[in-house]
Amino acid sequence: MNFTGVKTPEPPKTVNQYRPVTDYMTKDVITFHKDQSIAEAMDTFLELRISGAPVVDDSGRIAGILSEVDCLKIMVDEAYHNLPHGRISVENYMSDKVATVSMDADVLDIASKFLRTHFRRFPVVDHNDKLIGQVSRRDILKATRDLKTSTW
Repeated sequence: MNFTGVKTPEPPKTVNQYRPVTDYMTKDVITFHKDQSIAEAMDTFLELRISGAPVVDDSGRIAGILSEVDCLKIMVDEAYHNLPHGRISVENYMSDKVATVSMDADVLDIASKFLRTHFRRFPVVDHNDKLIGQVSRRDILKATRDLKTSTW
């Protein structure tokens, strides 16, 4: 209230105080297709030194995500169930429940989401749920470094 007893309106909240996720995400994302060989996907992990990648359908929409942990299941299947992995597709091991983030999210939204989950990366999708990038914990750490002290 001001000195006349009239309630003073709150100042408007700053819109887009934090930079958008699209400023920090990786745009050239390694992806897999659900029909792709799991052996080929594992080779990609090893050659490119990545620990996971989105699985997309023919239209570029997210169908799942494949991680190193998913691939470790192959060893167990081979040892205990005598299943060869050479002809098995990514679809058999990928996780089909994928946590994504919207291209409209800002880096604070993403940092909060990382703190609430165990995920190392999130696919970034457009308004049609098509993959447009990927954001990792390290990407958000870069954003943290870039923040001005006045925004803390």
